[in-house]
Amino acid sequence: MIRAFERTVAFRYLRSRRQEGFISVTAAFSLLGICLGVAALIIVMSVMNGFRHELITRILGFNGHVTVLGTGGLNIGNYDELAIRLSEIDGVVMATPMIQGQVLATSPNAQTGAVVRGLTPEDFKQQTLIADSVKIGSIDDFGVEAGVIVGAQLLHRLGLNYGDNITLISPKGVPTAFGTVPRSVSYPVVGVFEVGMYEFDSSVVFMPLDQAQVYFRLDEAVTQVELNIDTPNEPFAVRRAAQQVANPFYVVDWQQTNRHLYGALQVERNVMFLILTLIILVAAFNIISSLIMLVKDKNADIAIMRTMGATRGALLRIFLLTGASIGLIGTALGLVLGIVFCLNIESIRQFIQVLTSTELFPAEVYFLAELPARVDWVEVVSIVVMALVLTFLATLYPAWRAARVDPAEALRYE
Repeated sequence: MIRAFERTVAFRYLRSRRQEGFISVTAAFSLLGICLGVAALIIVMSVMNGFRHELITRILGFNGHVTVLGTGGLNIGNYDELAIRLSEIDGVVMATPMIQGQVLATSPNAQTGAVVRGLTPEDFKQQTLIADSVKIGSIDDFGVEAGVIVGAQLLHRLGLNYGDNITLISPKGVPTAFGTVPRSVSYPVVGVFEVGMYEFDSSVVFMPLDQAQVYFRLDEAVTQVELNIDTPNEPFAVRRAAQQVANPFYVVDWQQTNRHLYGALQVERNVMFLILTLIILVAAFNIISSLIMLVKDKNADIAIMRTMGATRGALLRIFLLTGASIGLIGTALGLVLGIVFCLNIESIRQFIQVLTSTELFPAEVYFLAELPARVDWVEVVSIVVMALVLTFLATLYPAWRAARVDPAEALRYE
């Protein structure tokens, strides 16, 4: 148990007098280093978690978790029957027949590559991420008459407005006596969506399935059937079952198609954790150096306390409490700073952008329109525990050294 005498001396050593100014400055920098290290670790890990969560959520909300693809240039006929059989697999929530193809989207002002996704109006309404992201127009107009729903960034890039015509040019042209002529068709824009992911908002066009079949000349066929499942983080069992049902078509899951991105996010997260942990480690070494200097400066005080009856254990606890207090206060301040920053990170980003007149988080580079932060409380607790353990370990050697001071030797040199 720590006695009142030990607490009084320990907290007294945390407050320096004029002649001990250097020691107090070193301790203050140690406290500041731990505070900034803990805050930086919480902020960066929360941003990484938020970025990973938002990115994967949008990918999974926009694309199927498991996809059945035609092989060897063959398309999928009798897709309604196949979709019914696939939807009966345990764990499958929805099976959506779809046409997907590359096109060149043009307007009188500009042109850019795009992806056309053709699906029925009923299936489009069940894609909640997309249907809820239609900002202009009504999803009820989709499929009623000829028209497409496009991303907001694509509409902006082409210089078009809601209701204008967008021209889609397919690389699979129409054979003629003079060669293959690209197929070009204009469609009115009946809706504009914005999911907040630049890659989708700037390159995707939704078209009713029957119109897509006519445009891509697929008759009664589709290019793929996408499956939404109730366990998207574990798609392996459903993928194997779908392969047996859909044979000879090729079946892939979202982790296979996005494995490079998924792996890169995980590696980056782990590396950032290791790098930022070094900040706390450096601050812990500062605690060691400041306490060693404190012990050296207080040799006479230690000797007097020993002669007055203080035990080695009491001196050990005094300096352990002194160092641990620096770690505890620094960790607590870092925890508060990190959580407050994470909860207001988008407002802070907007303020810095206005202040510096620069774009800190361009959507075309980072995929998302907003800077996300997702606080994982288990991870926060582990960061706090790690910081406390490192700072406690940093106090052991200086405290042991203080407890080993010989009173006779210390008083002789005073």
